[in-house]
Amino acid sequence: MEDIRFTPGLLPPEGEALRAEVRAFIAENLKGYPGVERAKSWAGSDPGFSRKMGARGWIGMTWPKACGGHERSALERYVVLEEMLAAGAPVSAHWVADRQSGPLLLRFGTEEQRRKYIPAITRGESYFCIGMSEPNSGSDLASIRTRGERTADGWRINGQKIWTSKAHTAHYMIALVRTRPQDPKDRHAGLSQFLVDMKATKGVTVRPIRNMAGEAMFNEVFFEDAEVPEDALVGTEGGGWGQVTTELAFERSGPERYLSSYQLLFELIRELGADAGPAAAAGVGRLAAHLSTLRQMSISIATMLETGEAPNLAAAIVKELGVAYEQDMPNRVHDIVGTSPRVAGGAFEQVMAYMTMAARSFSLRGGTREIMRGIIARGLGLR
Repeated sequence: MEDIRFTPGLLPPEGEALRAEVRAFIAENLKGYPGVERAKSWAGSDPGFSRKMGARGWIGMTWPKACGGHERSALERYVVLEEMLAAGAPVSAHWVADRQSGPLLLRFGTEEQRRKYIPAITRGESYFCIGMSEPNSGSDLASIRTRGERTADGWRINGQKIWTSKAHTAHYMIALVRTRPQDPKDRHAGLSQFLVDMKATKGVTVRPIRNMAGEAMFNEVFFEDAEVPEDALVGTEGGGWGQVTTELAFERSGPERYLSSYQLLFELIRELGADAGPAAAAGVGRLAAHLSTLRQMSISIATMLETGEAPNLAAAIVKELGVAYEQDMPNRVHDIVGTSPRVAGGAFEQVMAYMTMAARSFSLRGGTREIMRGIIARGLGLR
């Protein structure tokens, strides 16, 4: 059984000064930003806002200065993320590149790849998506069937990805592809990762998957004889499984795992006002206490990561509990106020309606809840 610890962690003193700076930036740049737009949390996109964040040094905060980063601590980055998400800032354009793709390239990419892609990410000008899940595979990445075959000049890719967030706006995808026949004795062998230029590569087709809220954040991506050059390979050929599991670790324990529904809690408190009855006040108190607990668990993992530990099982627990909290928020709010969501209502009703429709998709992000529970069960020695 793996060690599970949530050692109490504290954000650094310099983080509070940074928090005030971020709040002033948000107040200036999101003045009058509607609540229903803030409810989109890290799914909301504004390239101009991303460029402003890049100019302030808030993208690639922990990365080396030689690559365009800022060499600040992961805990300072946590403060920025927490404030942006709590405010419902439209960070989606650069989100995946900052959280996952950039760190992956810094760890496994070539020097040429780092020089080519990292500076534009830190400026908020280059957007990435992740090509992992496939039809009939879901979160079982070892079963993917998209294939990469060598050509005289590089690789030819054929296959399909699904649930690809923001593929329609991304400049690049880092795609997980099978480059060797599957080995029954080692399902994880023979996988590789490739950088795919989403705008210039022929044979790449993106089709939207609309959620209940009418948004097309998720997409299907088809590869039909898509040619990529030899230098598109990330890391080692056949080493994709180890690389992709490292990549997934970047997305399972941050503040985005408990703040996606925060705007609804904010609007609920504003709707109730100071005259909330005892039952409503108790309901809000439970939601706030749950939120505070998840935050402390998340900060605990962030502090462990800062010291070089790898609390993967604890991160999976935070992801599972956080998604459960986020998805259940509309039901809990309905129980408190007895108000049905209305798209044409006021700010509270609009946010409630949006979250009711959007929250169903939260369990798809970063591995389904079934996969998370399987990881947790194995870590606890239950399977």
